[in-house]
Amino acid sequence: MFLTLTALALIALGIPAANGNAEAPPVAADGHVKIERIFGPEVKTGDYKHPASMAELANGDLYLVYYGGKGEYAPGTGVLGSRLVKGTTRWTQPKLIAQDPFRSVGNGVIWQAPDGAVWLFYVVRWGATWSTSRIQAKISYDEAHSWSDSFVMATDEGDMVRGHPIVLNNGEYLLPIYNETGFNQELVGADSTSRFLRFSPKTKLWTPSGTIRSKKGNIQPAVVQLTDDHLVAYCRRGGGYDPVTDGYIVRGESFDGGKTWSEGTDTQFPNPNAAVDLLRLKNGHLVLTYNDNMNDRYPLTVAISTDAEKSWHKRDLATGNHDYAYPFSFQSKDGKVHIVYTSDGRSIIHHAVIDEEWVKSGKKL
Repeated sequence: MFLTLTALALIALGIPAANGNAEAPPVAADGHVKIERIFGPEVKTGDYKHPASMAELANGDLYLVYYGGKGEYAPGTGVLGSRLVKGTTRWTQPKLIAQDPFRSVGNGVIWQAPDGAVWLFYVVRWGATWSTSRIQAKISYDEAHSWSDSFVMATDEGDMVRGHPIVLNNGEYLLPIYNETGFNQELVGADSTSRFLRFSPKTKLWTPSGTIRSKKGNIQPAVVQLTDDHLVAYCRRGGGYDPVTDGYIVRGESFDGGKTWSEGTDTQFPNPNAAVDLLRLKNGHLVLTYNDNMNDRYPLTVAISTDAEKSWHKRDLATGNHDYAYPFSFQSKDGKVHIVYTSDGRSIIHHAVIDEEWVKSGKKL
């Protein structure tokens, strides 16, 4: 069941504001890459800070959201937001912007639409596992300084969100979502699917727009539009976390503008049952961020294709056994590629800024 913007509103509970601001640590530079450690255990919003997403707002500020608390399945988790005002170097103290008085929440996604509205999508977990979740959202019309009441976007059990929408060539928005089955904290069911919601700026309605199915199941799609009709999505594989020799990123495509989707097939890229992100740059090139490992979440690797997936250049962004997870990418107005990810048991949030040339100087696939 899908509801309009005037749907159910829930009351969010607040948390006391911490004293002072979070100081951005020194930025490490390596050629055309900069990596900043934004928040870690020293920020007292709970040990758990994962996953994170970020957007460049119309006024030039960067806005970061993540869900925090005592742990992934701990009660009382909430989505928190922090701002880096344009021209400054200090991220504001994270502030609670979404919570449920009776349930835990997760997977916050921040995105600004062409009309200036800032959308916050997030997950509310109704039971013991993510397979019981639903998707809710809030909207801000003042650059994420204040938020609407929460409203329900989809009530199908197991529906969740992880990636940001794209604006289609016809002006509609396409939000990648997924439906996770299995009701297991360590296993994604084989009938889990990647899905999409389509928003019409005219009707203000979100409606279903196709499903990607695959043999082992797939979740957390990241979608790009190549032409008016041709779209491609890369998805996290289903299954568990035991060692495998056949765990790959799943690829699906649409030839009717994202209304229907092909069966998901394995790509050449390994996937340790971990989130990936796919981004189409202004010049048409594709950027894939993923864990280049079939069984562990390291290294975190960036690959770029300049020829519509025929070939790729790749380079490791973060190495060492530090559990790099849930990359989230976007291109800023200056053409740079921003990648946000977590590490070290989902306790530290990092922000990398790269350009194409840095990646192209790596290995060619």
